[in-house]
Amino acid sequence: MAWDEWEQLKTQALEGQPARMRLNQLPADGGGAGGGGGSDLVVHDDQLGKLGNMAYDLRERLRVEGDLARPSTFTASNDLFNDGLDTGSALLQVHDAWNTQLHTLLEACAHISNHLDFTRAQHAKDEAHIVTGMRNATGDLMTPSRINDYFR
Repeated sequence: MAWDEWEQLKTQALEGQPARMRLNQLPADGGGAGGGGGSDLVVHDDQLGKLGNMAYDLRERLRVEGDLARPSTFTASNDLFNDGLDTGSALLQVHDAWNTQLHTLLEACAHISNHLDFTRAQHAKDEAHIVTGMRNATGDLMTPSRINDYFR
């Protein structure tokens, strides 16, 4: 359900109008991203691999380049604080906030990369299971068209 649909339902409820809700389905006109409906989400293994590599590369760049200013910022904040300036403690807060946010972003990139690697591996296992598991009583590999015959 889209946000604007939710807002419309709330308005109708306040006005006492009966609300009609559509859950887990496309509009009756067959709308959707594909235009004609009936299309499933398709993701290819090489695309998942590229996305996982991009997330890993981003993490590595962030790990190095996002940490360049940390040592000098920390040193500057200590020097300013030791000289009796309030700017030192404020700069230390900026340093700590940056460090926290950087590590959060590094964790997110690692999580994305690891999840895509896991997804690829799990999909390959599922495919192997389907290929080796769909056999008829005589042990012959069943084709999708042959399997479809059983459902008719």
